[in-house]
Amino acid sequence: MALHCPVTAMASGTILFWERQRFRQFGLWVVVLGMAAIFWAGFVYQGLLLGAFGHNLVVDVQLTVLLVLAGVGMPVFFYRVSLTTVVVPGEVRIRIWPFHLRQVQIPLHLVRDYKRITYNPIGDYGGWGIRWSLKGQAYHMSGNQGVQLYFYHRKPVLIGSQRATELLEAILRAKEMDREE
Repeated sequence: MALHCPVTAMASGTILFWERQRFRQFGLWVVVLGMAAIFWAGFVYQGLLLGAFGHNLVVDVQLTVLLVLAGVGMPVFFYRVSLTTVVVPGEVRIRIWPFHLRQVQIPLHLVRDYKRITYNPIGDYGGWGIRWSLKGQAYHMSGNQGVQLYFYHRKPVLIGSQRATELLEAILRAKEMDREE
């Protein structure tokens, strides 16, 4: 889900674009919630109905730890993972929480070209998230739209966005504002 940042300025300059995305793929949620349901079923069956779930009886403490980690923690983790994209004059900032402790900063003076693209997340990059492929690096959470940044001395970077046209326009403004300073 794309959200708009209510903040219009920050210490390093005006925010030209802000977007936060989360995993929205139906298939991913079927797998995550299905796995969680298996642990919940095991907990209910063995912990409350006092039967063995499978061939070996798991100790109640182990079962509770597994339930908390896989039955609660895994769905919460996948729900909380997010891609935040911020464009400020002269720079694009990307952060996939919790994998990036700090934002990945891409100075726009290093970008020689950029364009809005439609891509195949699985075919081109092997899925969603932080990806590396022969086509370069990708940061994307859902969908198949984004902006590809081409550099002078390194492989391209794809930034996935639910609002790819707005992101492209913001990058254009940010690059122009950087030249004016």
